[in-house]
Amino acid sequence: MLRITFLGTAGSKPTPNRNPSAILINRDGELMLFDCGEGTQQQMMRAKTGMMALSSIFITHFHADHILGIPGLIQTMAFQRRKEPLTIYGPYEIEEFTEHLFALSYRKPKFEINTIRLRAGDVIKKKDYAIHAIKTQHSVPSLGYALIENKRKGRFNVDAALNAGIPKGYLFSRLQQGETVTVNGKSVHPDEVIGPPRPGRTIVYSGDTLPCKEILNASKNADVLIHDATLASDLIDWANETMHTTAKDAAILAKDAGVRSLILTHFSSRYDNDTTPLLNDAKQIFKNAIVSEDLMEIEVPYRDE
Repeated sequence: MLRITFLGTAGSKPTPNRNPSAILINRDGELMLFDCGEGTQQQMMRAKTGMMALSSIFITHFHADHILGIPGLIQTMAFQRRKEPLTIYGPYEIEEFTEHLFALSYRKPKFEINTIRLRAGDVIKKKDYAIHAIKTQHSVPSLGYALIENKRKGRFNVDAALNAGIPKGYLFSRLQQGETVTVNGKSVHPDEVIGPPRPGRTIVYSGDTLPCKEILNASKNADVLIHDATLASDLIDWANETMHTTAKDAAILAKDAGVRSLILTHFSSRYDNDTTPLLNDAKQIFKNAIVSEDLMEIEVPYRDE
């Protein structure tokens, strides 16, 4: 399972319909949070995602709408008697941020909180996926992130195995596990009956940024690109001044990168009641564009190959 839940899709100013930035990814039961705007723990309750399985928080930058939910989330988990450690990743100031947070509150939770500084190009390697930190272009030091799964095993060709004289049963399993098997004096190697490795899934999150080549390169053939789309194209001068992206430019980047799906987020409050200008701008360039909504869930399937 690979599920994205949009907990907050507003820009800098929250609205009655949208919380500040927070995106939750559930990968086979492990929860990863990307940004943590104010009220994120309440949004997790509304979405019924749970929070005790949260392993890590990835912060893109230290503007208030991306970090003010961290104290409340940590306190809520502490009240729920969390014991497992939590790791918070972010730009270089992440250690100072958490130190000041606990110093000002005069209270530190009983569960362990680790902070890890990231620079663009850093890779956090897990068992069967990795998180890549990406350089972005915003008004303060900022990062985007790419979740990239390892390649999967190729498909098992039943007909090829039968034609090679392998009877159905446990020998099929041994071949699928990478073992060479022998039947009637003939050895059959896994490569003879298993196709080439198949791609895993890739999700890219831009955070707040101008369109940039680093996000473009990281998004090549990605399954999902979640991109800043703060303003419509008629306000491109304002977008450039504040170092954000228009929905049109996000769509251009998605098209150039060859992504499967573009999900727009981080909307100016002026579009709270009508995101049509944003969606129209994007769809003129890239048909598979979606406007995110708070509490919206997206399942990311494997590709067919």
